[in-house]
This record gives sequence, C-alpha cells and structure tokens, in this order.
Amino acid sequence: MVENFEYLNERIIELSSKCIDELKKQGFSDNQLHTEPFLHLRYEGTDCALMCSASYNGSVKSSLVYDDFLNGFLTRYQKEFGFILSGRKIYVDDIRVRGIGKTLLNIDNEEVKTNEPLKIESVKQIYFEDMGYIDCNIYLFSKLNKGHIINGPAVIMDKLSTILIEPKCKAIISKSGDIEIEVNCDELSKIGVELEPIQLSIFSHRFMSIAEQMGRILQRTSISTNIKERLDFSCALFGPDGGLVSNAPHIPVHLGAMQEAVQYQIKSVGNEIKEGDVILSNHPKAGGSHLPDLTVITPVFYPGQLKPVFYAASRGHHADIGGITPGSMPPHSKSLSEEGAQFKSFFLVRRGRFCEEEVTNALMAPASLPGSSGTRNLKDNLSDLKAQIAANQKGIYLVTELINSYGLDVVQAYMDHIQKNAEISVRDMLKNIGNANFSACGLKTLESVDYLDDGSTIKLSVQINVQNGEAIFDFSGTSYEVWGNCNAPKAITLSALIYCLRSMIGYDIPLNQGCLKPITAIIPSGTILDPSENAAVVGGNVLTSQRVVDVVLKAFGAAADSQGCMNNITYGQDDWGYYETVAGGAGAGPTWIGRSGVHTHMTNTRITDPEILEKRYPVFLTTFTLRENSGGNGKYCGGDGVVRELQFRSPVTLSILTERRSFAPNGIKGGENGKKGENLLIRRDGRKIRLGAKTAVNINPGDTFLLLTPGGGGYGLPSNDHNTITTVKNPISCPTLERGSGYNYRMLQESA
Repeated sequence: MVENFEYLNERIIELSSKCIDELKKQGFSDNQLHTEPFLHLRYEGTDCALMCSASYNGSVKSSLVYDDFLNGFLTRYQKEFGFILSGRKIYVDDIRVRGIGKTLLNIDNEEVKTNEPLKIESVKQIYFEDMGYIDCNIYLFSKLNKGHIINGPAVIMDKLSTILIEPKCKAIISKSGDIEIEVNCDELSKIGVELEPIQLSIFSHRFMSIAEQMGRILQRTSISTNIKERLDFSCALFGPDGGLVSNAPHIPVHLGAMQEAVQYQIKSVGNEIKEGDVILSNHPKAGGSHLPDLTVITPVFYPGQLKPVFYAASRGHHADIGGITPGSMPPHSKSLSEEGAQFKSFFLVRRGRFCEEEVTNALMAPASLPGSSGTRNLKDNLSDLKAQIAANQKGIYLVTELINSYGLDVVQAYMDHIQKNAEISVRDMLKNIGNANFSACGLKTLESVDYLDDGSTIKLSVQINVQNGEAIFDFSGTSYEVWGNCNAPKAITLSALIYCLRSMIGYDIPLNQGCLKPITAIIPSGTILDPSENAAVVGGNVLTSQRVVDVVLKAFGAAADSQGCMNNITYGQDDWGYYETVAGGAGAGPTWIGRSGVHTHMTNTRITDPEILEKRYPVFLTTFTLRENSGGNGKYCGGDGVVRELQFRSPVTLSILTERRSFAPNGIKGGENGKKGENLLIRRDGRKIRLGAKTAVNINPGDTFLLLTPGGGGYGLPSNDHNTITTVKNPISCPTLERGSGYNYRMLQESA
C-alpha cells in the first residue's frame, strides 16, 4: 500500500473533487462540505475485504495518513476474525469517497425549560405485560413545545407516526424539536437468578438470536458455494460444560453432534485452552459427523474468570478436504483414511495467531492410501475456516454484551433454566405419549425396525417410564458396522434422538441438551450406530441419520417415513469439487399431508440457484421439477420427490451416495409406501444405465445424469371419498408445518 500512496492520493483527490462538484450543484457552499475517503483492504490470498477509513480533514489537497488506514484495518480484522496475519501483504480492492453536505444548524444539548403546560388530548388504557391495562395520556406532537417532559406510559401521535413511551421511561422535546427518549436501564440489574417465565422467554430468544447472527456472519464472509449458497452450516452456543444452550434453526444433524464435539475438546485439551485460541475438529470419535464437516470451536472468556464461561462453535460442510474422489464424499470408501483430512484437537488459532502453515500442511498432506489426495481447493478451505472463526467472534461479542448487561450469574442461571425447561417438556411429552398408548402406568415398550439398502438393520426398543417421564432408547440388535461408509458416529445417533424428541414436543422451546436429560441411550459399540475408530462414516451422517429418525418416529407412531435420504451428488475434477443434497418427499402424519420437494429431518440446506450453478460449474440444469405421484397414498398422502436432470459440459467424476433405492419409504397406520428413488446415466449416444444407490463414474461431455428422489410414506388408510383430503397432493395447497407440529423441528425450506 505504501508503494502506491501517490496513485491512491491522486485517485482520492479526484473522487473528492467529483463529490464536491455534485454537492455544490445541490446548493451547498464550501464551508458546508466534507469528504471522507475509504479503502477496501484485504490480506493477500484472502477474499474478505474490509472497508476502512482514515484521518482526513476534508480538503482535497490534504495528505492522507496511511498508517491510520492500516491501523483501522488491523483493528477491525482482529475484531471480526479474532486474529491477524503477521507479515502478510495488504491489498487495496477499491477506493471510495463519501461526500457530505452539512446544513450547519446550531444544535446543542443544552437543557431547555418551558412554562407552557402540557395539553393532554385524551386518556386511553394500554396493556403492558406484567402490568395489565394502564391509563396512558395521549399527546399530539404538533402541540408539544421544546422543553416539555413526558413521563411514560404515554403516547405521542404525529401525522405519520405514533410513538409509545413505555413505563419508567420519559420523553424530552429538545431545543431543535426532536423527541429524545430516556430508557430506564436500572430494571436490568434487578433481574435475579430465580426463574421468571417472561425472562425465560426473553433469554431463550436472546441466545437463539446470538446463534442466528453468527450464521449471518458466516454466510456473508464465506466463499464456497456449499456455505454461502447452500447454507450447509450450523452455529450454536454452548455452556461451560459443553452442553448445547441454544442454536439457530440450521442443520439438525449438526446441532446435536456439535455438543459432543465441544465436550470432547473440554475433556481432551480443556486445561490448555487459553484466550485467543480456536480449535478445529472433524473426527467421528471427537464428536464429528463426517470429515467434510469441519467444526470450529472458540472459548468465551470473561474478565475475572479463569475458565471459559461459554463456547461458540460453527460447523460447515467444506466442498473438498481430500480423499479418493473430488468432493470428499466417496460412495465406496471403506475406511476413514479414504475420506479426507482428519482433525481431533487441532489449534487453528493459537494465542491470537492464525496457524495457516500448519493447517495448510494438514489439508494438503497426501494420504497414505493409493488414489487418495490432499484437498483439491485449499483456497476455499482457508477462506471458509476464517469465516467460521469470524462467526464465532460475533458470538463472543454478543455473549459478552449480554453478560455486561445482566451479569454473569444471571445469564448462566437462565442458561440452566432454559435447559431444565427443555427437560421438563420432554418428560411431559413422554408421559402424555405413554398414557395415550397404554392403559396403566409403569414401564411400557415401543418397538421399530428398518433396513438400509444393503440389508443392514436398525432396531429400536423404547421403554417408557410413564410415572416419571423417562425413557430408555435401546438400539441393541442393530447390525455390526459395515464394510462401507454408512456407519454413523455415536454423536449422529444422539443428534437424531435429540431432534426427534424436540420435534414431538407440541410447543416452542429451544433445542438443547436438556432434551436428553430424561433419556438413556443404549448404542452398542461396533455397530453401524457407533462404529470403530477408522470406520468409513461419510454416508452415515447423511443417510443413516435419516433412517434413525424414521425408526424413532415410527416407534412413536408420529409420522410415516420421509424419503430417508439426502441424495448426495458430488462431481468435480482434480482441482475442484461441487457437492449438493437434493430434496424429496416428506412423510405424512396424523393431521397433515407430507410436504413435496423439501429437505427433510436431519438436513435443512438450500439447493444452489440454477444461475449460480451453471455459471460456476460446467453443467446445464435441464430439468428440476416435482416427481408426480411418488408420495404414498393414505388418509394423508406422503409428499412427492423431485426430478433433477444435469447435462455435463466437460469431463468430471460423478459420485452418488443415496439410499431408499432398494427399500421404499414406509407408510404407517395403513398408509401406502412412497416410491423408491432412481439414479440413471444417459450417455450422449442415448444409452441408459442404471447406476444403483452408491457409485462413482466418469462423465463425458454431453452425458446426462437423471435423479429421481424418493417420495414420503402415507399415513392412515386411504379413503374412497375423492372429495376428502386424501386426494390433495398439491404441495402449494398444503399447510406450512410449524415447529413441533409432528415430525419436523422447524419449517423446512423449499427446494423445488
């Protein structure tokens, strides 16, 4: 930047002159004009540019203080990302100048008094929470004079607006005629650690808002299609014990498993974690889901506390981290080593220093197995990891702000209250389900079983203690781990459980670790739901997790099977990879039709827009529509799957990782099964090839891949009355599912 300061100065002077000329045309004089220069700065090799200002007195002939630009950039980068890159060149992406014309009104904050009496137009009763109906004075703004003071509760009405002055607040009409409202913040300090229902709701939403804002930062600062476009990421807040406190409504399969990841780090390197550290992890035995899901964990330290008071974490699916196929989703992997880079407890940032060389070496290291590779897109990996760190930094900032407002003891107390509320909700749900299904109290058992396409069994027995609202989920009888990649880490099985429990609760609570307090999970080791250390797991996260949900919901009679698959499609070349999941049909339930063309249950990603897909990758999206009549018939019909047809424009390796190609999604209570999925390759010469559920194939230009996704199962016996709801299958006319409405944690995004 210093090497080109003369050029920069010339450009800034030129832009400033243009601003001043335009403002003068609007009637401003020289003494009313002011300009501010900005530089979009970024580190060499990064994609996130930050807009930074500098000391500048507004004269177009002034010399700029470039050290101020630099200091502003470093300060903001440290705040946004939690680290700086020492010794790295800083580039200017663009130059901007803001021109300001000031009216030069003489406005000051001098206290003004008036002898004019306040004129009350009327008195109305207004309802306030905790206070009921209160008489409120109504004032017209046009009849208020400077110096008037209005104590709340009151209402000020203008021609275009109505302003509410809440109780314990006051409004002051300033010298310039503005309304200044003083808010009494003393009430914050009066909130105690004891449970209050209204404060419980407020803190629940505050915690969830933190995770949502983390997600917005991650999406904004990331670069890969997977995270920025498909939204294949999750953010959450965890307590000092690593237990999930609250999350944004992102990816259910991530959220339950992330708790295991945070708790593993506390047990593994908890004593080594210091302020300024950030940990990277993705290993299945460390709470990981599958290797492409990289989890970034940042401790939240607070002054006066020796240990972290919270943890902020984000998990994002990286499009490639190595392995035997582009996209790191190999359909035929037999061991974890074939699926990409592995991290158990890796310090991504150490004492405020981004460990770029170390993480680069780990991602680029060639695998020991023939045919394996290091990451094929290091640039995107590093950019997205930095975006995840930035998201965590946002969480730290917001949590610290919350603690500063209420006090650490109050914030952590309500963290416990929120988790206990979730626990009570699950206990009540288990009692209600038990009493509805059984005539007498005591221990009662529900059972369910399902099969993967290779014949592997997922078996579940649920023993409910109706008296105290507890349950034992016993997966004994589930098949041994497979010589393939449909093994699901234990964290995934627990994630599916917490999701199902949250889904069956009939009212809105945050998903958190309290949901699992009344639950004992028996998951035999060495099975497909808790495989050995080096078992391949890439399909377990995206396929087996869906089947676990089907088994749990079927045991409770809560919903028919969904498509039971995420339809994982990956293609790429030696230097890039693209990954997507494709929607299908949702299962019907006791009071609803299954949605068509949606991501169901454990996934909640968006599909890449066709314009972006075709712009960035050598492919044409020739067909994307609903697969009519693929949902099972019933009193309530299952949702339809989709048809997605891709024509390739250059040679790629296509990898397909799917389920429900041999066994159809089951209907329940007499409902019919949904249709199985189908994967077809149509060569350029017209030859059609059935690819099966899991395969990797070389694609030539002009070849077409045709994907038919499964439909959802139906619920209840079909009716012969064609005027009933059984014949309604149009997804547009189906009611949108709300949280806790039966089978889904939250409203799912449309994919078709």
